[in-house]
Amino acid sequence: MSSLLIKNARVINPALSQDFIGYVYVTDDKISDMGEGDTSLPADRVIDATGLICCPGFVDMHVHLRDPGLTYKEDIYTGCNAAAAGGVTSLLAMPNTKPVTDSPEVVEYILNKAKDANARVYVTGAVTKGIEGFELTDIRALKEAGAIALSDDGRPVVDTACLVEAMKAAAELGMTLTCHCEDLYLAKQWTMNEGKTSAELGLRGVPNAAEDSGTAREIAVAAAYGLPVHICHVSTEGACDLIRDAQRRGVKVTGETAAHYLLLTDKELEKKDADYRMNPPLRTEKDRRALIEAIKDGTLSCIITDHAPHSVEEKSDFIGAPNGSIGMETSFSGTYTALVKTGEITINKLVEIMSTNPAKILGIDAGVLDIGKPADIALVNLDEEWVVDAEKLHGKSKNAVLKNMKLASKVKYTVLGGKVVFEDK
Repeated sequence: MSSLLIKNARVINPALSQDFIGYVYVTDDKISDMGEGDTSLPADRVIDATGLICCPGFVDMHVHLRDPGLTYKEDIYTGCNAAAAGGVTSLLAMPNTKPVTDSPEVVEYILNKAKDANARVYVTGAVTKGIEGFELTDIRALKEAGAIALSDDGRPVVDTACLVEAMKAAAELGMTLTCHCEDLYLAKQWTMNEGKTSAELGLRGVPNAAEDSGTAREIAVAAAYGLPVHICHVSTEGACDLIRDAQRRGVKVTGETAAHYLLLTDKELEKKDADYRMNPPLRTEKDRRALIEAIKDGTLSCIITDHAPHSVEEKSDFIGAPNGSIGMETSFSGTYTALVKTGEITINKLVEIMSTNPAKILGIDAGVLDIGKPADIALVNLDEEWVVDAEKLHGKSKNAVLKNMKLASKVKYTVLGGKVVFEDK
């Protein structure tokens, strides 16, 4: 039996409305005691967390691990190392692997390989075969193999009838349906957001309408059938308005966004650096402000990364490069810089949207510190500033959208199942 004592920490635990100076005591892989003040409990290892916050490990419900098939970009182990360095203890792997995660065999491969990784990996099964959008997978078989969610992320589910059936199956089987919302007819051969900057650069853009119309379709289906749906990587003011209105009408819709949409705009594309290209793209200042307001009023309840590794060679061609950026190591610090440091939200709210809320949406045993619960913990110094050096990040790829930025707050320790899997020395 092993033991770990974290003492003198500011414990922030939104799920139980707790915020106190005290300790968390871990026996083997579970929390066995916690409370205010000091304790004399003996431990194999003691972490003096004076000046640090202690919170449930972060849950990133939108990650591309590239494994199987694209492991030159990232693999399950390196992706989970990056997760640990960012305080992420649970992540949801998206299905656009090679082969696509559209069969029980691929689900089982990912889960088996992830058993020894430095984060808990949950699997998203594809809605349609090959994520081509037209023919349903065997959803029940994916569930039985261990998938907890469904998505065709990277693309929308093209056939709306398939979307309806997937939404029904997800509800019946207790899975989470997450939707990449994009009208592919409006999103052809684009490089960046359609707007003033794209016009100045002479580059083809994708309009907000592509995301907005896709979001409207998913909401319409969810409303018509009274079923839940989760909207991926929201980037536009219009999508925020659609989700907010639907929630007011009682539609069971939730949404997420990422740190880069809260910090950056399409002006970054003036650098002609493909690391600033992702799907959906960086939008305008008006959209950025709308996303912040949507986080503040609860319209968007989760922060994710859409961690999408690509090789240096792939990203060297500004126009021809694939979309995507990495972000698990910078997500907490970036969001803290955008929202807490600026006074938009509290640190308690930030922990809620990065841990408690996504755990609830996925229905996983995470997002809370409590006796008997998994000892998945992040310790963070809110006062430390650091500059993101992409070359020092822990994954295989270096396409970090927040590279060279000075960020506030730094993850110092990550504990997974009672074991320290990351320590910032």
